[in-house]
Order: sequence, then structure tokens, then C-alpha cells
Amino acid sequence: MVAEREQLMQQYTVENLVIHPGNSADPDVIVDVTPAAAGWDTINFQARRLQSGKSWSFQTTDNELALVVLGGTVNVASNRGAWQGLGTRANVFAGLPYALYLPPHTDFSVSAVTDCEFAVAWVAATEDHAPVLVTPTDVGIEIRGGDHATRQINKMLPPGFPCQRLVVVEVYTPGGNWSSYPPHKHDVHTVDAKGNVLQADLDETYYYKIDRPEGYAFQRVYTDADSPLHAAGYPIDAVVMARNDDVVLIPEGYHPVSCPVGYTAYYLNVLSGSAQSLAAQDDPDYAWIKDSYQTMDPRLPIYATAVG
Repeated sequence: MVAEREQLMQQYTVENLVIHPGNSADPDVIVDVTPAAAGWDTINFQARRLQSGKSWSFQTTDNELALVVLGGTVNVASNRGAWQGLGTRANVFAGLPYALYLPPHTDFSVSAVTDCEFAVAWVAATEDHAPVLVTPTDVGIEIRGGDHATRQINKMLPPGFPCQRLVVVEVYTPGGNWSSYPPHKHDVHTVDAKGNVLQADLDETYYYKIDRPEGYAFQRVYTDADSPLHAAGYPIDAVVMARNDDVVLIPEGYHPVSCPVGYTAYYLNVLSGSAQSLAAQDDPDYAWIKDSYQTMDPRLPIYATAVG
């Protein structure tokens, strides 16, 4: 298994940077990402569905875990607490999310109040933080960028969240726009003289939803000389197409996204690595673009964000 992971790390391509749905024997799993399949030792990710009245049980063991309700409503019961009525949006294009953070050694069960979809991500952790329910009123909303690089970010487990390693946000990119732009990367851990993190070494997953079934997005993943794989003689330079329920892996390198005209792309980002941080480095060839923006895209936010 170790040899297979090392081989994958040396040969990231268009084919293995995207994990497609239907790759699990469990019919309730939409798509499954394991560290072995990704070639890293950090993020486990699943998108799951449950029919009304059904349940799913899991143990975090030595991991911390985030659950994000994509659509529908669930109840969660655990040995660390119980939470009722999580989720009010029909789908990711209809409103703000509910998310639940659970620490290591939590046994829990998710029960579907309605037909639902939710995502779970977990990473190894040694700290015992308290469980935290994130409701729509807790979600930080940012309209970032400008012009055709305007996008909406919903922050559920942002840097500074009381956990050890996980960062979780969701992003909306209107048709014709770019996001994760200018291209940025987070594949080397660097600090300044005061110990402030300038760039964290993070693995990342992009879980995609498109607002029409035939839609798609393009994502480029490419490394530079500072990236460890590149320096080792295994550079990445791939442009991948992501459709509904695909997961794009970002093991290293820059990773901008483009959404075709007429569609809105959603992706759920999970990050974990050397710090609970989003510290990144822009590609110096494109960083100038930040100073050129003239307007913000009036299509954002894509839904009413006022919550009671």
C-alpha cells in the first residue's frame, strides 16, 4: 500500500486528480476519498445520501470530523451530545449551511428527517476540543475578488475555529467567473521571524456541485520549483473537468477554477496539514490582477443571506 501511494504521488495526472462518484460499494456513499487513493496522509472525505427515516453511524476514533449538511434535514445523536433539525436548505444553491464539528473518540449517528445529502471529512487529531454546531447565523460570508474573479465564500470552520487541523469552507462561482484566483498554492510550510505562518503545507479537496446536471467546471493544478513534488522531479500540470459530485484533489501546487457561462459552480473545500490556516502564496505571474479589479459581480450573493 505504501508503494502504491508513493507511485501515485509521483504520477498525479488528469485521470487520478479527479475522483468520480460511484466509487464505493456502499449505495449511500456518493463519492469516497481515502488517503490511500489521494496519495496523502491527511484528509478522508465522503459525500453521503440518506432516505428519510434512515440512519448512518460512525466512530471518529483518533480523528476530528466535520459534517456539512448539503441538503435536507438531519438529527445527530452522539456520546458527546445531540443536535436536532440540522439543515434548512433544499440543496447547496438554496441557502446557508449547517455544519457540526466532532472531536476524536466520538460515537455518533446521523438520522434523516427528510431525504438528505451531507458531507463528512475527518483527519487524525490528538487534541480534545468540544463539539461545535455551526448554524447559518454563525457562517461568515465573504464576497471575494472582483470583476470576473468575484466569488462567494461561506466560512464554516475557518482559521481560528476551535479545532486542531480542519479548515472547511464552501465557494460559489457564477458563470463566466474564476475562483481560487489569482492562482495560489499552499504546499510548503514557511514562517516569518515572529513565527507567523506565511504559507501552510495543506492538502485540499474540492467537492463539486453544478446548478444544472450537464454543467461542469475546469480546474488547473500546476506546481512550481518551490513545490516538493516539482523539486523531486515529479511536476504537476493538469487541467481537469469537474462535474456534479466529482472531487478534485489538490496535493500540491496552484489550483485556479473557471466556471462556464450560464452555470454556477459550488465546491466544498476541506483542507488539512501543517497548520489550521489558509496561509497561501499567489502565483507571482498573476498576483498583479488583484490591483486591477474595478467592480464586484452583482450576481453575488447567489441567494438571500439574511438569517433570523
